[in-house]
Amino acid sequence: MDPALMADPFRGFSQIREEAPIARACFPGQDIPVWLVTRYDDVKTVLGEHRFVNNPASIPGADIPDLREKLMKARGIPDDYVVYLTDGILDLDGDDHLRLRRLVSRAFTARRVMEMRPRVEEISGRLLDALPGDRVVDLVEEYAYPLPITVICELVGIPESDRPLWREWGAKMVSLSPGAMAEPVISMVDYIQDLIPRRRAAPGDDLLTGLIKAHDDDGDRFTDTELITMVLTLVLAGHETTAHLIGNGTAALLTHPDQLAMLRARPELTPRAVHELMRWCGPVQGTRVRYAAEDVELGGMTVKRGEAVMAVLVSANYDPRRFERPDRLDLTREEDGRREVHVGFGHGLHYCLGAALARQEGEVAFAGLLSRFPKLRLAVAPEELERQLMPASWRLASLPVLLR
Repeated sequence: MDPALMADPFRGFSQIREEAPIARACFPGQDIPVWLVTRYDDVKTVLGEHRFVNNPASIPGADIPDLREKLMKARGIPDDYVVYLTDGILDLDGDDHLRLRRLVSRAFTARRVMEMRPRVEEISGRLLDALPGDRVVDLVEEYAYPLPITVICELVGIPESDRPLWREWGAKMVSLSPGAMAEPVISMVDYIQDLIPRRRAAPGDDLLTGLIKAHDDDGDRFTDTELITMVLTLVLAGHETTAHLIGNGTAALLTHPDQLAMLRARPELTPRAVHELMRWCGPVQGTRVRYAAEDVELGGMTVKRGEAVMAVLVSANYDPRRFERPDRLDLTREEDGRREVHVGFGHGLHYCLGAALARQEGEVAFAGLLSRFPKLRLAVAPEELERQLMPASWRLASLPVLLR
């Protein structure tokens, strides 16, 4: 929460990385220390090895407080709702994680995502058609958010009339005001609990219908709580980060005219550009807390069994040991679009399930925007762009632009 770090996490975490490969920190109001792991190789170790787990209960015989559960309660989430934020696919390890991942993985295969591309392009085109050319446009509100939330809600099975609610709830989730997170969490969980019987009575061609069938066929292996948590996770994770990849990336392009001109001249670079934008200005800069399942040597220090660890993605993505001139935005950096070097989408068993869809949405969003509006430019000075101040994140509150 240090103001300098919040203002510039790219250079701030890079400074920490060079002073200490791993460093002690605490979440605001919490007395449990967390190791910040900052170097690229060490971050991949934390994310990729079974020596680190997401759920402290996965460590046999250890009595370790669940930091995420404590954080949720500290933010005012009622006890009977905390489970929906701490016991889902993102929080489980081993066989339990794989069991839930298999239930939804078919919806995010490369083939399935490619089949969705025409629909993503249609949604993008419709949103671009609706943008007015006679006033300043907030691209975050009018384009970056509506595109991914429409796509993920269609995929999951959220009725069109209810999608503005999810946009509203998602926005409230990021508030740091005391107790502000409770209302949207309660509303989202209650909504899903109401939607499930309605969809059971009127099945559709969507992921929720498939999840309900899996639950009804084998409730012992896919519980009520897991069904609700899965829907909550997919809808939130499926639009929030992608929206800010589009917003952050557009701002980056508009403040780097050489890279913008190159991308306009060579649109075939778009897949590589999405990778580089995810590295250079990705919205998620720190992972969920993990726990050492055994003593582990990292950066010349010993992380002891049961200690909490956060992998700092932004410092890994700016590590000069892995990236040449990491501060420079270079849309040609990722030579192979099928093989990521950056860790913006994570790494290992918990690698982002929807990464292929997010990349595709980014490709469609940038290609459509730049081809439709060759005179696109910022309506304010770059230093006047307003951000949502959140620890370990980079999110624009708005992106005012002129289209013509």
